[in-house]
Amino acid sequence: MQRKNQVLLSFLKLRAIVNGKEIYPLQNSKPVVIPVQANNPRIVITDGYHITKPLKLIYKDIHTYCFKVVCAISDQQLLGGAVVLAGLYLSGFYTGLLVLKVFSFLPVIYLLMFYYLNRKEFIRLVPVLN
Repeated sequence: MQRKNQVLLSFLKLRAIVNGKEIYPLQNSKPVVIPVQANNPRIVITDGYHITKPLKLIYKDIHTYCFKVVCAISDQQLLGGAVVLAGLYLSGFYTGLLVLKVFSFLPVIYLLMFYYLNRKEFIRLVPVLN
């Protein structure tokens, strides 16, 4: 497994849990090899608050699986939210309109709601095709 290099993922301490027993820390952009002794292991990725849906692997076809851990909020969305926030706040600062300053917090509220309300979909395992 490998973490995709995303800004939000760099702030999270992600771990892979195999069969609810074995824990493997996932480092930024470094692949982690997880040896599995039994067939049909269940793998989840967690940061302590978010958790992925359990993924059950079957070894009939392939003996090696490659995945990337991705965040639901892309770097482009994060950058867009920062630009909108800065633009609205600076517009409100220079014009003196309080309503623009208040609206500048909408991207922060959106990202926080997405972070806290989408617990099952915030972190995902995406297969990598070799």
